[in-house]
Amino acid sequence: MEKILLIVVLGIIGLLVILFFMFVPVGLWVSSLAANVRISIFNMIGMRLRRVKPAKIVMPLIKARKAGLDLGVNQLEAHYLAGGNVDNVVNALIASERAGIELQFEKAAAIDLAGRNVLEAVRMSVNPKVIETTNVSAVAKDGIELLVKARVTVRADLERLVGGAGEATVLARIGEGIVTTVGSAMSHKEVLENPDDISKRVLSKGLDSGTAFEILSIDIADIDVGRNIGAQLQSLQAEADKNIAQAKAEERRAMAVAKEQEMRAYVVEAEAEVPKAMAYALREGKLGVMDYYELQNLRADTEMRQTIGDAGTGKADTTKS
Repeated sequence: MEKILLIVVLGIIGLLVILFFMFVPVGLWVSSLAANVRISIFNMIGMRLRRVKPAKIVMPLIKARKAGLDLGVNQLEAHYLAGGNVDNVVNALIASERAGIELQFEKAAAIDLAGRNVLEAVRMSVNPKVIETTNVSAVAKDGIELLVKARVTVRADLERLVGGAGEATVLARIGEGIVTTVGSAMSHKEVLENPDDISKRVLSKGLDSGTAFEILSIDIADIDVGRNIGAQLQSLQAEADKNIAQAKAEERRAMAVAKEQEMRAYVVEAEAEVPKAMAYALREGKLGVMDYYELQNLRADTEMRQTIGDAGTGKADTTKS
């Protein structure tokens, strides 16, 4: 019985020891002591209770202290609880300190929480980045299209990184500047002869204002001659004018046909009144019987002549064919 009780007690003690080492990061505490970073074991237990992984705080803190940075546990823990990447911020601070760039922890934490890669920003401020535009279509005053491709060297501005516009805005502004500069040229040959004028004019416009970058240089990589936009526009205008003229001519023809039909209707209407007028004249004695017969003979004679003329025309057409 005593052996069983001893085994149970030893098992409970072993379980407690296992739970203790699982909850309390003793190994991490020993590592901090070895690195001369003073963090109490109770502080690490508090991190566990606050649902903060001690390794996410202690290891970056050791790295920062070894690099000579004066950072506190509370600063790193607060940034971690805010959803930031503590290790990335510490790496950025170390890189900026080595490069001689002034960067405070609060600024680096703000950049990180804004969704920017603060370490990449520091590297870009040390080693400028080259971004390339797509072919920008611009038309000179002589109507010739030019396809311009530019390479832009930019450096990250850490002070404007929070709230500053990104690469897409810089490329859009440069494209707009290229279109304006080429469009102000009298001839496309002037642009081909002096492509550096585009760089100078675009660079002088201060296109990096309000962005997270500082434009160091703009270099024209390639210029290709495209379409003759002026000739195409003139061709399209001529085609449009032709269609308008055809439409107006068709309108006039339709109006003439309608007018002809209207006049024929008036003639038919007038002919329909003739028998009535003759009947009225006979009743009133204004037209005699012999006069009526003469009119009938004249009408018959006219119809006969018309028939003979139509037959003669048809015979002549048959002979020709």
